[in-house]
Amino acid sequence: MEPQIRFCTSADGTRIGYATLGEGPPLVQVSPWGGDVGRDLGSPDCRAALESLSRERLYVAFDRRGVGASQREVDVFSLEAQVADVTAVADHLGLERFDLWGVLDGAAISVAYAVEHPERVSRLALWSPYPCGVEIVRPGAARGLVELIRGHWSLARRAIAAVVFPSGPTELQAWFSESLRRCLSPEVAAKCIEFYATVDVRPLLPRVEAPTLVIHRRGNRDAPISAAMAVAALVPEARFVALDGDIDHPFLGDTSYVETLTQFLDEGRGRAPAAEPSTPGAFRTVLFTDVEGSTALTQRLGDAKAREVLRTHERIVREALKSHGGSEVKTLGDGFMASFSSATRALECAIAMQRAFTEHNETAEEPIRVRIGLNAGEPIAEEEDLHGTAVNMAARVAAKAEGEEILASDVVRQLVAGKGFLFADRGDVALRGFEDLVRLYEVRWREDG
Repeated sequence: MEPQIRFCTSADGTRIGYATLGEGPPLVQVSPWGGDVGRDLGSPDCRAALESLSRERLYVAFDRRGVGASQREVDVFSLEAQVADVTAVADHLGLERFDLWGVLDGAAISVAYAVEHPERVSRLALWSPYPCGVEIVRPGAARGLVELIRGHWSLARRAIAAVVFPSGPTELQAWFSESLRRCLSPEVAAKCIEFYATVDVRPLLPRVEAPTLVIHRRGNRDAPISAAMAVAALVPEARFVALDGDIDHPFLGDTSYVETLTQFLDEGRGRAPAAEPSTPGAFRTVLFTDVEGSTALTQRLGDAKAREVLRTHERIVREALKSHGGSEVKTLGDGFMASFSSATRALECAIAMQRAFTEHNETAEEPIRVRIGLNAGEPIAEEEDLHGTAVNMAARVAAKAEGEEILASDVVRQLVAGKGFLFADRGDVALRGFEDLVRLYEVRWREDG
């Protein structure tokens, strides 16, 4: 499924549009002032670089205030307000700790965020950064560009595109100029240039605590290489990488540096809990998911569109399993069977799934309502599959759940006693294929109880 533009709200009420790609450890990008998430995702060349960057990680990008999918009618473009926009996106996605990737004046915002929230930034990567706007743009030149933008936006766009792509080709310059026309108004562009030309993070650079990588193309005309080197010199223990070329767009031109960037981001990263293989006689907690109304969904949408919805279900489930050490046993068309060596991990994973589906459903055209059931026992492991009573009961428990519910057998509840989970007693229930009634409990997973 193609990435969807979703929305969150910043501290001052400004709506911010964002998109995600991939899954894994999160990387949040702060784009330059003319950045447009939809434009980059729609470009085959940019998309190839982004898919390489998002391999085994969750790439998050958002449109700056006043730009692209974000709220266009905005008056405040202060550094503080734009740092708050980063916070809004990270909070909305539930990212407690993440890597940060700032581009040009977005690098200044990233530096400010990393200093204000050192506990949340694991690693900091900066593309074409500069310490202070007045050191790279003379005040007179900035005023002249602002006047040109307000008086002759078409000519100004072509001039800006020629700076970003100084050696062409003309097709890229025209593409970038047209994207500027679509993604922001002349008045917003003027305010963005005023921010770009005056932002000053010199006092903040020595206070950056996160490991930092600075990347710059030698022929860049937006900011000279000396400015990027000055940033690297001021940030404690920063690394500096100089690239050939003059295109000031990180995802166009030679993008072989992405391997260097991903290696830097992955240094020292702790692995998610490893999925443990099933062994004969091992005690396991078995989890089943099932998409409610999947047959009706296929009849209503058709095979192709229904498959897109189910792929989203698969992505969310697999991401949760990876994060919580679950082993995917098999897919069942519209559901999953998974196993865990820990009942606690299994319940935490089920809760993470339901919360992820709830967030998805806030903006999705087709909400995904999932039933989840859990049971624990000693299943029979055979040819990478699990069989036996424990498995059959887990499947029957899932079948008793409603969409957005998690049901667990009494044995699961007893295994996690004292671990802080909340349960509601659903009473003794008859399960198909079992003579005796089975006591079931609903897991209370919503934050409001």
